[in-house]
Amino acid sequence: MILWFTIVQVVVAVAAGVFAVVAGLMGRRPSDWTVGGMALILLLLIAQVVVAIVAPLTGNAPTGSLLEFWVYLVSAVLLPPASVAWALLERSRWSTVIMGIAALAVAVMVWRMWTIWTVQVA
Repeated sequence: MILWFTIVQVVVAVAAGVFAVVAGLMGRRPSDWTVGGMALILLLLIAQVVVAIVAPLTGNAPTGSLLEFWVYLVSAVLLPPASVAWALLERSRWSTVIMGIAALAVAVMVWRMWTIWTVQVA
């Protein structure tokens, strides 16, 4: 993994998550802004999948468990579409909060993936 790209993903996920949680607690229903934030997170995660495939081929191999890393990555990729689907099916303030919580969970998962890739020794 690439440290600066990991930091960008975490910052975007935290910003989108805090925005969605605050918007939901203020009574806002899912909007283009909250769904767009989740779409941006998903786009970055798809780019992370590409990086995770290419990085070992260029000499940046993981030091931790590759299986654990991929389980985190696949789970993180599934969270944004699942939360948006929920938000579009149940258009309430709580679905906006759920999207925010999913974004914050993605931030934690991305940081954990970086730890598995660089710090943890298998």
